[in-house]
Formats: sequence, C-alpha cells, structure tokens
Amino acid sequence: MDTQFGFIGLGLIGGSIARALRETDPSCKILAYSRKPALSEDLRSALDTKVLDNVVFSLTGLSDCDYIFLCAPVDSNISYLPELAKIVSKKTILTDVGSVKSGIHAAAEAAGLSAQFIGGHPMTGSERTGFSHSNALLMENAYYAITLTDACPKERVDAFLSLVKQIKSIPVVLSPAEHDDAVAAISHVPHVIAAQLVNLVRTSEDAETMRLLAAGGFKDITRIASSSPSLWESILSANTTFVLPTLHRYISLLTEAAQALLSENKEEIQAMFSEAGEFRSSLQERKGALPESFVLHADLRDEAGAIATFATLLAVHGISLKNIGIVHNRAYEQGALRIEFYDRDALERAYTLLTDNRFTVYR
Repeated sequence: MDTQFGFIGLGLIGGSIARALRETDPSCKILAYSRKPALSEDLRSALDTKVLDNVVFSLTGLSDCDYIFLCAPVDSNISYLPELAKIVSKKTILTDVGSVKSGIHAAAEAAGLSAQFIGGHPMTGSERTGFSHSNALLMENAYYAITLTDACPKERVDAFLSLVKQIKSIPVVLSPAEHDDAVAAISHVPHVIAAQLVNLVRTSEDAETMRLLAAGGFKDITRIASSSPSLWESILSANTTFVLPTLHRYISLLTEAAQALLSENKEEIQAMFSEAGEFRSSLQERKGALPESFVLHADLRDEAGAIATFATLLAVHGISLKNIGIVHNRAYEQGALRIEFYDRDALERAYTLLTDNRFTVYR
C-alpha cells in the first residue's frame, strides 16, 4: 500500500518536504489540512502543481496517515497535539519542523504521544516564504536534525531516518536539549546579535553617516536582522532556557575583548581573531541553521547603461535577481557591482553566463 503523508502547514519548509517526497516517491499520497473552507493560495498552488492529492478540512482526515508533518509555527504545532492524540492511528509517526524541540517533546509526552513523536528540524531555509518558493532541492544535502526520547521504538526511528535519507537530507540524531542548546548558539543568539548591531547603528548620533558608509560586510553579518519579528519573538520565547545562558556567554566574550583593548593586550586581541578564524575555516560548506546568501561581485565600468547590460543579460537567460547595486565601500569585497540571487542554482548559472561573456566576476 502506498505511503500516506499528512501536512499541517504547507509553506516554504513543509512545501519543500512535500515536493521532495513527491519526486522520490511519485506513488505516495499527500494530504494537507486546512482550518478554513476557503483554500489558501499555498494550498491551491500545491493542488494545481499536483504536489498535493487532496485537502482535508478536519484533522480526522489525516487520521490514517503513515506520517504527519507539523509545519506551522512552534506554538501552533504544540496546540495541535491534544486533538491529534484523539484521532491518529497507532501506526502514525508524528513529526515537526520547528527550530525548538524541548517544548514540543514535553507537549507530546503530556498528550500521550511520546511513542509516536519524533522531533525534526531541517537545517535549511530561505528569506522567502510560502509554498510558491518551496523547492525539493532545499532539502538536498541539508542537515536534518532529528530529536528523540527513549519512548519512541527503534523501528519507528529507523523508518523516519530512512525517510529523511530518501528526500536526500542528512540526518543528525540529537536529544531535544542538545538540539536547543546548539541552535541557541548558531541561530537564535545570532539573530539577537544581528538585530542589536543594526540598532546600535540606528540609534547612533552619526547614524546617517554610518548608513552611507556601511559596506557589504556589515550588510552580510546583519542580513538576518530582517527576519520576521513575530516569528523570532516566538522562537526566542520558546528557547529561553538555552538562549539566555548563551547570550550571557557572548556578553562575557565581548567584555573580555573590551578589557583586552583597555589593557592594550595585543597578544589577546590577535588570539581572538586567529582562534576564531581557524575555527571558522573548519566549518563545512553545507546548508545550516541560517539561511544562505547567494552573492556575486563583478567589475563594472562607470558608464551609462552598465548595470542594465548585466541585468538584461541575466533576464534574457531567465535568471531572476533578488538585488543589484553599486558597492561604494569595497573594503572587504572585490567588484563594484553586487548581485544577489534567490538560490544557488541561479548564482551558478549567472557565474557561468557572465564569465562566458568575458565579465570579471568574483564569488
């Protein structure tokens, strides 16, 4: 019998998983739940593209699914568990895609679902949202955190691990606490840092001068400050247990840097950069907890129509741009033109196209 999947929430991540399942198992059945009788644009699009087989308007319509993916915001995912506990089949594996795991595992236990619940967090994403921007390739070669408790039988864990590998992701098994501690440092606190670094500039007396001189380097390290305020309030609130101590550790490191400067300790300042640089160089080039940026720089002559030439060449070959502009402060980057794309495929196609047309392009 064909495997049946149910989705609660079908935006960027849920949609990408559903597309990957459809590609790797064309005969599977994929359902999605809608709270409202009027279909959302995401659900209509998923039906039109044949990613979905059907939409159900009651959770009971998902009761016989082999897998149910909870792809709504963290708090919403938790709120569905008590009702799902009343209706799901004993064979059903429940999972989620949220970026905080301890709370939903506790909620699954309270609902009597510990033997059926496996936490999941695909370490991938995009700054764009919604099913229309979902893509099966988003899951490919991405780490997929899987959080477990002792209550879940081994055969269910093995089945879910196989499913994650089927959609070409790389499973990483952790406890809920290990996961939440890790993402606090590599995702949650960096969002706080980026937002407050922007606010440091925004509230400075020379804010307009700083805005004028801000180069791509500043924009790169603060890019995630543009993330959804409501989403990040929800995530940070759900992971306060691990975010707060990590944030305090970061504040302590900043204090150490300030003290090194105050005491003119050149060795400590050099060590700060050399140790950080060595560790950063060891990081693998894989999809991770923070959304990637896809940027090229190109040499550009200061003449009328120069930017239009680039844009037209890319447009003629069907390559969409996210952003394009002149880099006036090039302290940390080569090339006068900064071109940003929505995904790696577009970046790679643009790089080949521009170099083939004798433009000097820098990755």
